[in-house]
Amino acid sequence: MPKQPCPTHGAPPFNPDPPLGSPDLHSDLALLLPPTTLAALAGAWLQEDCPGLNYTALVTGAAPSQAALWAKSPGVLAGRPFFDAIFAQLNCQVSWYLPEGSKLVPVAKVAEVRGPAHCLLLGERVALNTLARCSGVASAAAYAVEAARGTGWTGCVAGTRKTTPGFRLVEKYGLLVGGAASHRYDLGGLVMVKDNHIVAAGGVEKAVRGAQRAANFALKVEVECSSLQEAVEAAQAGADLVLLDNFMPEELHPTAAALKAQFPSVGVEASGGITLGNLPQFCGPHIDVISLGMLTQAAQALDFSLKVFAEGATPVPHTRQS
Repeated sequence: MPKQPCPTHGAPPFNPDPPLGSPDLHSDLALLLPPTTLAALAGAWLQEDCPGLNYTALVTGAAPSQAALWAKSPGVLAGRPFFDAIFAQLNCQVSWYLPEGSKLVPVAKVAEVRGPAHCLLLGERVALNTLARCSGVASAAAYAVEAARGTGWTGCVAGTRKTTPGFRLVEKYGLLVGGAASHRYDLGGLVMVKDNHIVAAGGVEKAVRGAQRAANFALKVEVECSSLQEAVEAAQAGADLVLLDNFMPEELHPTAAALKAQFPSVGVEASGGITLGNLPQFCGPHIDVISLGMLTQAAQALDFSLKVFAEGATPVPHTRQS
């Protein structure tokens, strides 16, 4: 799998790998998800939704049933492994008609689910919520990558650690399906020195020294900077990456160019205030990574429905005739 961008001080000029998410990688991305973790998450989500008695089980009974999964809004399909894991907990089987990463054109039949009626409907809302949210993140990521590539820029579009508590794995996976980089998964993936760390440490140089002590040879050090002076100080202290945070495009690009002129091997990340609308303005020859918190914080969930149909009948995206 392509690695995350990781420049090294003294190495050739920083050149990030292409982002994940090309069609030939979609099927492989599920391999990133440990089966035990998938099962634990699915169990926890189902427990949250039904911690006690499932009263409607007496309405449906346990007869073998089937339901069709319909996509009712455009976007990118993402989250199949989570959907599968939820129904596997309930002794239901999922048959997919579209591969992970598919471009959805509504109304599209995506899958069928078969199993005992009470189990199928017990998993319905949990599975739909997960698939809708993951697909929304993937769709936003795909849009961002397309917008960036449209400018001719070849760097990495990335997410951030601004994820929903308890749902990070789903959202980070959605970023990958959409073609973006997931950035660090957690605090242990990269030593990122933020503005508060710098204040607490007593300055950029002291903060970087402390970070290097913790990172040793295994991790990269990235420093958030609010000016060219801070960026140069961070690079001189040995930072591998510099995060230019909350810069307007007109100040971002000359700052990045000046930093790269002195430290060509230091990676430059732009973040803060970047949206799908203004993303192209932040793309430039001296920017290696553009990260957007909104890819996970503000992504709109896609609309899916799961409709039960009688054995032998033709599935339709609605359950009752008007």
